[in-house]
Amino acid sequence: MRLSSDQLDEYRTRGYLAVRSVFTPDEVRELQSVTDQFVEQSRHVSDHTDAFDLEPGHSFDQPRLRRLKAPHRRHRAYDRALRNDTLLGLLRQLLGDGVRFQNTKLNMKSPEFGSPVEWHQDWAFYPHTNDDVLAVGIAIDDMMLENGCLMVVPGSHTGPVHDHHQDGHFVGAVNPAGLIDDAAPIELAAGDISIHHARLLHGSAPNTSTRPRRFLLFEYAAADAWPLVNFTDWTEFNSRLLCGSPVATPRLEPVPVRIPLPAHPRQGSIYEVQSALSHRAFG
Repeated sequence: MRLSSDQLDEYRTRGYLAVRSVFTPDEVRELQSVTDQFVEQSRHVSDHTDAFDLEPGHSFDQPRLRRLKAPHRRHRAYDRALRNDTLLGLLRQLLGDGVRFQNTKLNMKSPEFGSPVEWHQDWAFYPHTNDDVLAVGIAIDDMMLENGCLMVVPGSHTGPVHDHHQDGHFVGAVNPAGLIDDAAPIELAAGDISIHHARLLHGSAPNTSTRPRRFLLFEYAAADAWPLVNFTDWTEFNSRLLCGSPVATPRLEPVPVRIPLPAHPRQGSIYEVQSALSHRAFG
């Protein structure tokens, strides 16, 4: 599987792509089954843990797991998806021969509930020396408008980095007024993927359907894109290299940057950080 020249142009112009049937039905069934197991395990916790981020109203009788943190560390099925050969082939067309993953998460929206993710740019959380940085979303379930699919503002990746601060602190979201008039949904069938540029403005509404919406998200960068914040150490950095060789000379590009500091007192997942937001697009 390769991206066509039209798809490459679409990504460069619009900032996102939907690619169909990247994962096979058997791979999707395994991801669904493994995810069901983690939701079942979440019954036995009552507060956030290093693995589980819980919806308001979560209980033993009605488990509402909204995020599995670092899923590639939790089960080999997620790690295989992260390193999927077909997926990496597509990424090399967009990022070059050197590809590194940054982090992983599995975001879930419970039927008739499911917390929204307010409008933001991933780039605001982790600026780099160049913007060959993107996120891949793997649809574990069919993702439609009614169950909270990803919404994007086409072309916004070529514009400014919007202010994600409120009252002097980073809250991980923007005031949506005047920014999301041209928003579009990315609807996917299970096994499809979305790819969106790190500077693309995006968000997702609550799940108003009777069906779950589980979305496995992997963030990748070109090997020569170096983070400007939260750099740990050389060994750990290169342990996330999936293709290519370590690069000691970052590629510098004239890209707009805002540093996500100072941090808000409310820390944790994006849901916790965004809980301080006063200007909301989603109820």
